Amino acid sequence: MESSAKAVAHDFPPFFRVFEDGTVERLLGTETVPPTTDSFTGVQSKDVTISAETGVSARLFLPKTASSTHKLPLLIYVHGGAFSIESPFSPAYHSHVSSLVAEANVVALSIHYRRAPEHPLPIAYDDTWAAMKWAATHCRCNGPEAWLNDHVDFERVFVAGDSAGANIAHVMVRKAGDDGLEGVKIVGMVLVHPYFGNDRPDKLLDFVFPTISGPNDHRIYPNKDSNLSSLGCNRVLILVAERDWLNERGRTYYEALKQSGWGGTVEIVETEGEDHVFHLFNPNCDKALALLKQMASFFNQV
Repeated sequence: MESSAKAVAHDFPPFFRVFEDGTVERLLGTETVPPTTDSFTGVQSKDVTISAETGVSARLFLPKTASSTHKLPLLIYVHGGAFSIESPFSPAYHSHVSSLVAEANVVALSIHYRRAPEHPLPIAYDDTWAAMKWAATHCRCNGPEAWLNDHVDFERVFVAGDSAGANIAHVMVRKAGDDGLEGVKIVGMVLVHPYFGNDRPDKLLDFVFPTISGPNDHRIYPNKDSNLSSLGCNRVLILVAERDWLNERGRTYYEALKQSGWGGTVEIVETEGEDHVFHLFNPNCDKALALLKQMASFFNQV
């Protein structure tokens, strides 16, 4: 291919490489699928533009049971991929969120934030917050998107994400605790195999977040956040995998949140014998189906 003849300036396998002319080659997560109506579950999906100026968009999912007489919880989902690959339109994420919608009977907004390295952090945080504020404009049933106006109960909003997306999800709920999100009540947050920093050097993190304020930046290191008790929801579920290199970081977050003085309830569940985001690679295995049901049960708690 053409890129193989160009000089590589920065190489971060298996995610991306940057060439000396500034072009970026993503090594994973570039395949996309269109929105559709799932023939088995009846879940519908469509794509929406949130900001024409920045290009921030999302994929909306609506369960088969949706009606004008009974409003449903809203799941705001943030995909993973080292802040740099994948999207809501990737086959794995489209399938995962669609399955969550069918299992939990929720409406979902899966956010397409701008990705590093072309758009380094904190841009992904800013884009996701902009998408959440856009969603909140529908709380009085007069926003630009009919599915949100007609089918969402904004008193029952959940935020979830995996890996880097779980990091973004935390930052969003923490920001909601400080700044509020008018018309929206964030009931709970699910962090799946979350990425948070540790004390070891991380060249990829330094590259995708060049303005990070060091090891005390609580967006990456929430255990260093002296105001973690301000987290803007009442319930948190943390899912970790036994063989995941990020397992310890999820557990550190769990302990930090418990000790912060936050008044909510937090639970951590480990999947034995599995690796990082195994449920995306093997969604039909028994343990992936169990994870899906754990998340759906969390969303359905009163």
